[in-house]
Amino acid sequence: MELNKDKIEEKVKDILNLIGENPERQGLKRTPERVAKAYEFLTQGYHQNVEEILKKAIFDEKYDEMVIVKDIDFYSMCEHHMLPFFGKVHVAYIPDGKVVGLSKLPRIVDVFARRLQIQERMTQEIADTIDKYLQPRGVAVVVEAYHMCMMMRGVQKQNSYSTTSAVHGIFKSDDRTRSEFMALISHKRI
Repeated sequence: MELNKDKIEEKVKDILNLIGENPERQGLKRTPERVAKAYEFLTQGYHQNVEEILKKAIFDEKYDEMVIVKDIDFYSMCEHHMLPFFGKVHVAYIPDGKVVGLSKLPRIVDVFARRLQIQERMTQEIADTIDKYLQPRGVAVVVEAYHMCMMMRGVQKQNSYSTTSAVHGIFKSDDRTRSEFMALISHKRI
């Protein structure tokens, strides 16, 4: 379904009126258009196809050690308040005959981050997708995020962040493998 930017612009004007603003004021005149364009970008994950992204990027390879891409920046929108949450995603998998181009892991993150989300679901969707398409010996995903709905409103805790994880295969069944992943993602950058 295509995003109806005209309808979004109308609704943003309504919201501006309802909060006591004048949508015709100079600084707000183009705000509805800007918001519509922003939502088009921030929700583009609904219109992206993981299979298309991965189609030409999975390769047969005998490598069987852990592959990690960490500190993948992401920005998403909380489905409860439609406020941003953002942070880092760390992804690992242990190949079983297939590897993926490393740039595709951040692309998978973006597909799921650019939707209205909750952190728990996003974490699981990333892990499930890697598991489905690569069929590795194991997958681990950790997401660390700051939530504006906790920082700007509600409890107003600016330094709190949440961590979620999803593990499959050997990361779930072997404590040493899981511990190795956790140790590797806690190391500082090179």
